[in-house]
Amino acid sequence: MNNRKLVLENGMVFEGEGFGSFKEKLAEIVFNTSVIGYQEILSDPSYCGQIVCMTYPLIGNYGLADDDYESKNIYMSGFVVHEYNDLPSNFRFTRTLGEVMEEAGACGISGVDTREIVRLIRDNGSMKALICDIDKPYEECMEMIKNYEYPKNQVQTVSTKKVWYSRTPNPKNTVVCVDCGVKLNIIRKLNQAGCNVVVVPYNTTKEEILRYKPDGLFLSNGPGDPENVTPVIHLIKEMKGVVPILGICLGHQMIGLAYGAKTYKMKFGHRGGNHPVKNLDTDKVEITSQNHSFAIDIKSLEGTGLRLTHINLLDNEAEGMMDDKNGVIAVQYHPESAAGPEDSEYIFNRFMDLMKKGGDFNAKKNRY
Repeated sequence: MNNRKLVLENGMVFEGEGFGSFKEKLAEIVFNTSVIGYQEILSDPSYCGQIVCMTYPLIGNYGLADDDYESKNIYMSGFVVHEYNDLPSNFRFTRTLGEVMEEAGACGISGVDTREIVRLIRDNGSMKALICDIDKPYEECMEMIKNYEYPKNQVQTVSTKKVWYSRTPNPKNTVVCVDCGVKLNIIRKLNQAGCNVVVVPYNTTKEEILRYKPDGLFLSNGPGDPENVTPVIHLIKEMKGVVPILGICLGHQMIGLAYGAKTYKMKFGHRGGNHPVKNLDTDKVEITSQNHSFAIDIKSLEGTGLRLTHINLLDNEAEGMMDDKNGVIAVQYHPESAAGPEDSEYIFNRFMDLMKKGGDFNAKKNRY
């Protein structure tokens, strides 16, 4: 029986069956084209304050496994799916998708035409949406949507509130991770590369970071508009040239802003595991995993000291930048591949090489 509905900002209504939490959720609706990885998507802090419509028609069929979460909390507002399966077939699963969503207060709706919803978002752009009970008056729904304003404190919401550590045997380097909503597989990749990782809140100062005597600084992915994350933008300006820096997704955008480039909000963003990206240094094409609403304006890179290293072959959007002089690497996509292809894992090796060189930067004498 249909007991829930999805109301879009453009006035369209889709009736379906609820799963997960049965609270009301009002948020921005976006779509993701991944075939697998709904657990990683659900637990990715970058989806804070968003409702995600999945293009793959069957969701929930392999349950959730304890080792596959990308964060310790669920920040997503809701899932919109064509068919929800509550009887998983997977020897690794420990809980169902609906159970975890109910605990986290995330709403789900199934039995709707996700193809039509995705086309609406593709053609008109991401928009506000409400998941609620089917008998809620339409006029009341539209009034709620009209009065809703997108939050500007998502990074503050998802960032760690205290320092924590992820250590590895026989470490080669110490990396400080500025947590703007970091995915755990990024931490795992840094550990596998031989790095002890110190995860700090997004508003940690340069002086506090240097107390850990880092060999490198990592700027994580995260939700929202990069222009709102002013503490990290200021930190980048202070830290460039002191130690090598790697930024992924939101980190990529914040590096661009710190160098004087500009960002803009995309029509519907990039979310999926099959985005073709060309490496301009090698002329090779990599298939990448992506999740972002904002992007760097390529024209604004001129004169910033950053050179373009990667572009998206679908829309020529900036996918990678580098400051060779100061050892700064920035990529818009997700080289940690959770879930997604592993074509771009070499980015972590490139970061390791920069840390191995150590102090070939102008500010070596002021490092610690």
